[in-house]
Amino acid sequence: MFTGIVSAIGRIVDVRPLGSDAAFGNALTVEVPAGWLGSTAIGDSIALAGACMTVVSIDAARDRFQVEVSAESLAATRGLDAAGDVNLEKALRAGDRLDGHLVSGHVDGVGTVTLFERAGESWQLRVAAPRPLARFFAQKGSVAVDGVSLTVNRVVDSDADCEFSVNLIPHTVQHTTMRGLAAGRQVNLEVDPIARYVERMLAASAA
Repeated sequence: MFTGIVSAIGRIVDVRPLGSDAAFGNALTVEVPAGWLGSTAIGDSIALAGACMTVVSIDAARDRFQVEVSAESLAATRGLDAAGDVNLEKALRAGDRLDGHLVSGHVDGVGTVTLFERAGESWQLRVAAPRPLARFFAQKGSVAVDGVSLTVNRVVDSDADCEFSVNLIPHTVQHTTMRGLAAGRQVNLEVDPIARYVERMLAASAA
């Protein structure tokens, strides 16, 4: 379990296929800021761009760790198949402060940035989400974009998709991979897990 409060930007520096065909996933080596790994141990969970991954090896001397990403996870996410920057968050511990919102690290879908521009001192971000996720978005509700906890300001439904808007303060842009966003860029989305359970309960009661 996570909070959507990114604690570092890491960089995927090596991608190695785990097999010879599409049924196999990739082993990723991630480089992190000096000292960030701290007490991290093999088997711990770390969210990469919002996707929960298990640490399989650690090279503390070089500030690197490795995860293995299944083919299923690669198909359901973006940004975990090539070298590049990724948002990082260690798993929440009992007793930790919950500054964002509850995030499971299970990506629900991939959205596409339709707008990313200055709005006063902040930035406005609009994302077109897959239509099946539309029922989970609500004004003032929560969403995780590439692992960043954000508050939804506006929702516009269409036959093709659902576009939601959020505002990013300068701190968020400067300290996450949000600084590299642009129209057309794909992002990992996780809806509020509470909304997911509510939808399931309502569907079951209506059956």
